[in-house]
Amino acid sequence: MTILHPAYFPNVAFFSIYGKAKDVVFELQDNYQKQTYRNRAHICNDRGKHLLSIPIVHTKGADGRQLYKEVKLDNSYPWQRQHWRTLETAYRTSPFFEFYEDEIRPLYEEKFELLIDFNLASIEIICDCLQMDLVKNFTEEYVFEHRKDFRYLVNAKKEVPYDFPEYVQVFGDRHGFIPNLSILDVLFNLGPNTLEYLRNIEIDGSNA
Repeated sequence: MTILHPAYFPNVAFFSIYGKAKDVVFELQDNYQKQTYRNRAHICNDRGKHLLSIPIVHTKGADGRQLYKEVKLDNSYPWQRQHWRTLETAYRTSPFFEFYEDEIRPLYEEKFELLIDFNLASIEIICDCLQMDLVKNFTEEYVFEHRKDFRYLVNAKKEVPYDFPEYVQVFGDRHGFIPNLSILDVLFNLGPNTLEYLRNIEIDGSNA
């Protein structure tokens, strides 16, 4: 069993593990934590590394905690429209944006209530684009430790200490190569070659 956190258009490290493992299980029984990729994604625009952040409704229980699977989106703000416009501006000139935009745009037009549902939908879209099998296995109780534990990849404040092969990015001549961004960056720049790129990355779960 390989445990991963479903995130918002997860990063390259996530999909490198996802694509290689045959027994992926998504963690759904943990508590929501701030400053993680549960509601964040990094892309690259003309200013460099750019954060897309999904607004959520903070409603904690009596113990001060809130389960990730129960976190609601704050749709009082048009964040979906803003995120899509940001992606268009950043990647319109990339080699494969137009090839995939009709697959991805509907996610930003459909209304969701729960963060987890939106995130799972983003992963399903990537699986469709890359013809990867979609994981439908979820934890039924919280697993504290596991040998193939990659849940640490959801921590936005912790850099993943691995080498990511460089590829041509839209603003690479201006900012240099920025590794481990959202999978969208690789998809828009490499297209069908994304799978081969992911296979060439080695991520070690022992560093969790």
